[in-house]
Amino acid sequence: MAIDPKRRLPSPWLEFLTELDSTLPEPLALHCIGGFVLSLCYGLGRSTGDIDYYTAIPANLNLDEIAGEGSALAKKHKVWLHRVAVTNLPEDYETRLTELAPSQLKNLKLLIPDPYDCILSKLERNSSKDRDDAAYLFKTQKLNSQSLHERYKKELRPYLANVDRHDLTLKLWIEIFES
Repeated sequence: MAIDPKRRLPSPWLEFLTELDSTLPEPLALHCIGGFVLSLCYGLGRSTGDIDYYTAIPANLNLDEIAGEGSALAKKHKVWLHRVAVTNLPEDYETRLTELAPSQLKNLKLLIPDPYDCILSKLERNSSKDRDDAAYLFKTQKLNSQSLHERYKKELRPYLANVDRHDLTLKLWIEIFES
């Protein structure tokens, strides 16, 4: 399944993001990750109540207050933004971001990573849900284990604190993906 970046946002995301967009005083780019990206962009059959984002540019808006869990916007639409405090993404992930729904929002840009970067963003936490999500992406997007390993080695591994743990995790994940 290929990503269709021009795909129309479904409810309640369209209404939530349109209202958020209308309140923004300036353009805002969100680097989105997590369940929202996997379900909306890659077809994973799992619902989520939030949009996890890694980075907001500019970072000067209080997005928790505006659209985070517990905000008036979140209460109204029953979905919210969630800033992910700890995750790792490959060094050059920004060069591979794709804008989701580019013509549907005026000030807000939702940017999504490619499937290899999505998998590598889940390596740190390594929960069973993360492994399942990574396996789903690997298989449905027909990814290549050598390409995944090369990107990890070149763009992520040099910046990790616990290299041995991550090396082992990726090795085990690739074994699962290829089984």
